[in-house]
Amino acid sequence: MSETRLRILDTAERLFGEEGYKPVSLRSITAAAGVNLAAIHYHFGSKEELLDELVMRKAAPVNDQRLENLLRLKEAAGPRPIALDDLLEAFLAPAFLAADESPEFARLMGRLQAEGIMPAVARRHFGPVSERFMAEMRRALPELTDEEMAWRLHFTIGAMAHALTAPPLELLRLKRAQRPSDLVRSLVTFLSGGFRAPAAAREKVEVK
Repeated sequence: MSETRLRILDTAERLFGEEGYKPVSLRSITAAAGVNLAAIHYHFGSKEELLDELVMRKAAPVNDQRLENLLRLKEAAGPRPIALDDLLEAFLAPAFLAADESPEFARLMGRLQAEGIMPAVARRHFGPVSERFMAEMRRALPELTDEEMAWRLHFTIGAMAHALTAPPLELLRLKRAQRPSDLVRSLVTFLSGGFRAPAAAREKVEVK
C-alpha cells in the first residue's frame, strides 16, 4: 500500500472516530493528511468508498478469525450442535481483540453506531460471516422461532457494539481497563442467559 493511501486511511479513521462520519468532509481529511483532494479521488473515488476500505482493512482479519474459530468448533463437535457459549465466544473474541489492538477503529465503529450508519456497514462487511454463525445458532437452539432468533441476534450485536465502545462509568472513574478476554467472558455469560430464556410473548397487531 502506498504511503499516501495509508496516510489518508489513518487520518480518516482518526477524524471519523473523533468527529463522526457525516460531519467530516473530504477537504478536512486531505488538510489533516497533508495531501490534495485529487489524491482521495484517485485512491478511493468517494467518501463512501473511503469508508468501505477503511472498515474492510480491519474487518477482514476479524472475519477470517471468526471463520477459523467456527471451523475448529465444527470439527470438534462433529454431527452434534456446537455449544452456545462456544459459538458466542468464537464470534465475539476477534472483535474485542481487534478493538484492543486498534482503539481508533473501536471509536470509529462507535461513531458509526451512534450515527445510524452501522447496520448498513455491518451488512456489507460482516453479513456473510454472521449468517454462518446464525445457522449454527439455530442448530444449538432449535426451540427458538426465526423471529425470536433474529431479535436475540439483534440484541447481541447491540450489546457487543456498546461494550466495545462504552466502558461502564465505574471503570472510567477508577481508570481501570479490562482485558479483552475478561470482557468476552462477561458478555458471553450475559448473552447466553438471554438466548436460553423462554421466548417472549409477542402480540400480533392487525393492520387495517
